[in-house]
Amino acid sequence: MNTKILAINPGSTSTKVAVYENDTQIFEETIRHTAEELKPFDSITDQYGFRKDVIEKVLKEKNFDINELNGIVGRGGLFRPIPGGTYRVSEVMVEELETAKYGEHASNLGGLIAFALGKSLDCPAFIVDPVVVDELEPVARISGHPEIERRSIFHALNQRAMARHYADETGKEYTDLNLIVVHLGGGISVGAHMKGRIIDVNDALSGEGPFSPERTGGLPAFQLAELCFSGKYTKTEMKKMLMGNGGVMAYMGTNDMRGIEDNAKAGDAKSIEIQNAMGYQVSKEIGKCATVLKGKVDAIIITGGIAYNPDLMAYIKERVDWIAEVVVYPGEEEMRSLAMGGYRVLSGQEKAQVY
Repeated sequence: MNTKILAINPGSTSTKVAVYENDTQIFEETIRHTAEELKPFDSITDQYGFRKDVIEKVLKEKNFDINELNGIVGRGGLFRPIPGGTYRVSEVMVEELETAKYGEHASNLGGLIAFALGKSLDCPAFIVDPVVVDELEPVARISGHPEIERRSIFHALNQRAMARHYADETGKEYTDLNLIVVHLGGGISVGAHMKGRIIDVNDALSGEGPFSPERTGGLPAFQLAELCFSGKYTKTEMKKMLMGNGGVMAYMGTNDMRGIEDNAKAGDAKSIEIQNAMGYQVSKEIGKCATVLKGKVDAIIITGGIAYNPDLMAYIKERVDWIAEVVVYPGEEEMRSLAMGGYRVLSGQEKAQVY
């Protein structure tokens, strides 16, 4: 039986749409949204109607009959912490996304739009491996102070997709492998995958791990506390400094990593310094994950858009390839991962989890 699945992935400045028949992509489209287009909306939730219209317009332009869909999969947003897998979108999930109970993020729109379209077409709606996937070991939750617990917020969808991809490519089972997976994008996450579970990972959203194109990552706590109470910045400004205007953006005035790469190749000393510093911090985070896995690492997988930078990959490899083989999969497979999560459930290979 042929199964047609719509995958939707709302990002901060784009909406990705794809349709798959079984495991074969029929088409994929990325719609970019300008600052002017998004300016009228006070919150991400307010963009719901605009984003839904964009998706329906793409399907119409592709001459795809929406009534042929057997399932719809949206990018999972900010929920309470849950184990990885494919989840049927529920009324409770929708309520939490609409009210942004656990925070605002563009991916929240994925579940909302999938649910609405599924309801109108009488077909199931799912989310797959949302950013709040939490499979941390109890010891990994302890931060150093009882009022602050370490959280698992990271690029779960693409990390797990690339781990599965490596397992398939090498003829092994993901659940038999110990892997360190690095996602290099607007945020950076480094996860320790032990036999199919991600038992430790840096909180890539709110201040752990390496700095990234626009996030500071972990900072010296005393200096951060002094800055918070210096009177120079409001709470909102401090949060924006940590996520949005931090990292490479703070040092270089841009988050354009291709531009930084080009300038580094041309010999610009500051670009070389900051690019290498990011690679240095990523390498240290990989080393941390190696200790979590007790040195038993089958491979280190590096993925995400920044993985296209050969000089940065060489810099990281030089520091970590003594731990395990380093495999680079540039870019991401999020759309395919969403569709395949839905397909595994609809084809009976996997059971949908209940939120």
